[in-house]
Amino acid sequence: MIVNLRDICAMAEQNNMAIASFNVPSFEALRAAIDVAEQTGYPVILSHAEGHEPFAPLDKIGPAMVALAERSSALLCVHLDHCEHLSYMRRALELGFTGAMFDGSFLPYEENVANSQRAAEMCAGFDCGLECELGSMGSREAGQRDEGGTAEESGAIYTDPDQAAEFVASTGTDILACSFGTVHGIYKGEPHLNFDVLTGIRSRVSVPLVMHGGSGVSDEDYAKAIDAGIRKINYYTYGVKYAGEAACGLMDKRRAKSSDAIVYWHDLTSAAYDRLVEDFTHVVKVFANGAQPLA
Repeated sequence: MIVNLRDICAMAEQNNMAIASFNVPSFEALRAAIDVAEQTGYPVILSHAEGHEPFAPLDKIGPAMVALAERSSALLCVHLDHCEHLSYMRRALELGFTGAMFDGSFLPYEENVANSQRAAEMCAGFDCGLECELGSMGSREAGQRDEGGTAEESGAIYTDPDQAAEFVASTGTDILACSFGTVHGIYKGEPHLNFDVLTGIRSRVSVPLVMHGGSGVSDEDYAKAIDAGIRKINYYTYGVKYAGEAACGLMDKRRAKSSDAIVYWHDLTSAAYDRLVEDFTHVVKVFANGAQPLA
């Protein structure tokens, strides 16, 4: 069943857990995310990023996300991730999305506030929960990345706790994405999260907080971040990396046995799906942070 972004994050708040937000720009990822939610009983957010439009058009993947979520027994939010254009957000809302993120983190503060206010007004008309971002991880989800860099190397700007309180009050956002040491893409070495920044934000705002760039963080740091107030964690890069490796590994294994072995496309997608289920299952259980299944 479909639930609102506000409601699914309220569930996380009540249970001191975080909800996994999986970007699902393929049928295999969409199916895996829903199956894991049904099998584990934990809520999941199905996300579509505006930056994925070239290979997963909203008008194709969006209706599938909504339809499959509606018929599922799991608690699912259908969410628009890293939207930079309000016209694109309206398209998602008209398709039935129940969560949306306006990402104005690359804009001057005043412009970010103004556009976030417009996004809030738009979401209110569709009873859709809103996520906004303050601070920057340096690289934009929809832009070019210095993949592999640390937060400092990518030019990250940590969220200012005092400004966060002002931002939430000014925009009316339901949840807040903040920057405290994670990055988009593959990490070079170990990520170093600034929990002082995170706890400072948490002490000044009452809305649930969001971790972007969640792939590659240790299970221990996930737990610390959740205990510090993170209620939604975006997870994408490492999941699709593992899925790609599984598909390539199957092809290599088949061809090692016979140079003229036939590898069908469905063989590769099945291998990717199986690996995504394995990875997503681990992720939602870690993010549950000891909480019991909710469905």
